[in-house]
Amino acid sequence: MESKVEIKSECSDELPEAMKNNMTIGALHNEYQRKGGEDLVFSNEVNLLRSLGHSIKELVVTNKTISGIVGKLRVAFNVSDSVSSREKVAQFLARSDVDLVHIHNLFPILTPSVYDACVEAEIPVVQTLHNYRTICPGSLLMRDGKVCEKCVTGSPYQSVLHGCYRDSQIGTLAVARMVNYHRKSNTWNTKVNRFIALTEFAKAKFVEAGFDPKKIAVKPNFIPDPISPGTDLNKRNRTALFVGRISQEKGIRTLTRAWKQMSLELVIAGDGPLLDSLSSTNRSGSIRLLGPQSNAQISDLMLNARFLVMPSEWYEGFPMVLAEAFAHGLPVLASRLGGMREIIENGATGLHFEAGNAHDLSEKAQWLLDHSNECRRMGENARNKYLAKYTPRKNYDMLMRIYEEAANDQQQNALP
Repeated sequence: MESKVEIKSECSDELPEAMKNNMTIGALHNEYQRKGGEDLVFSNEVNLLRSLGHSIKELVVTNKTISGIVGKLRVAFNVSDSVSSREKVAQFLARSDVDLVHIHNLFPILTPSVYDACVEAEIPVVQTLHNYRTICPGSLLMRDGKVCEKCVTGSPYQSVLHGCYRDSQIGTLAVARMVNYHRKSNTWNTKVNRFIALTEFAKAKFVEAGFDPKKIAVKPNFIPDPISPGTDLNKRNRTALFVGRISQEKGIRTLTRAWKQMSLELVIAGDGPLLDSLSSTNRSGSIRLLGPQSNAQISDLMLNARFLVMPSEWYEGFPMVLAEAFAHGLPVLASRLGGMREIIENGATGLHFEAGNAHDLSEKAQWLLDHSNECRRMGENARNKYLAKYTPRKNYDMLMRIYEEAANDQQQNALP
């Protein structure tokens, strides 16, 4: 749900003067061919910083430029260390005069070689860990539809046998080589001043993989407030809502199994590899497939649904749809797994169910349907949690403190 960030409040007086409106930030990002949550987070943060007076210098590359066998082989060969990317970033830094570099996605074009350009220029580096690519070649900590953590502490090369990256052993070999090379070189602990993990759960996984815990700050994603003053958040109908990618890791098969015996209507909004098969096998009148929806349409769906269902079967980072649901006062029924277990407080802002358990999912969904007052209370709690933790202003204050920590770390490392 993409929208422009606008903040009218002044910066916190507690922030150091250097971290206020005169800071110039280099924003680096490798866009995916099909834009997703990471691209939206990048856009939101850049818009937020600009709205508060910061000068932002962007260096954005896109995977759409990768074409043909030769192009793919070139990217695979350079994914661990790209001389051209390092030089490109060095030139960018030389002409941009930035105070700090904030990296979002590096894979696969920018590559970790960009750190070397920043180190050489003595510029502090912050990187957001949107997924688990630095410790898992497949990026999801998932294999064959189940959670897999073998590469967290074990050799990433074991992923090659299973083709964890796009079901390709050759592609997986290239990514595993990157993970292994930089793990052994201690790149993550020596060339990045601060990492941003989206949840405490994610931070724990990176620490388990060898990241220095002192270098990892936890900061969630955010969205601009979609609710206008005076909007009634209690006019809810008898529908459950799923918004997201129609794919295996999102728990779609478990969701549809759970709904076979449900009288409650389930509205599914989104696109993905399982959409066509879902359309052809959907015999239940209680499931309504909408396909891709606009931002305004998603907002309307969230304002009218009884609750959101999030049956993911992998360790989600911080899905934007959760922040959106909370902002709309919508409680969430989610898998008791990874960061979702942390973000959604069971019985307060939603309910948990056992990941992959269709029966448990249907029972919890029925409970929410039967207990409208409790469901409404959870929705109110969700809205309050959004206001307390996931607004642009809250996020800005957290981000500035992380930037300050990174700058201080850079200065200490530069001391003789």
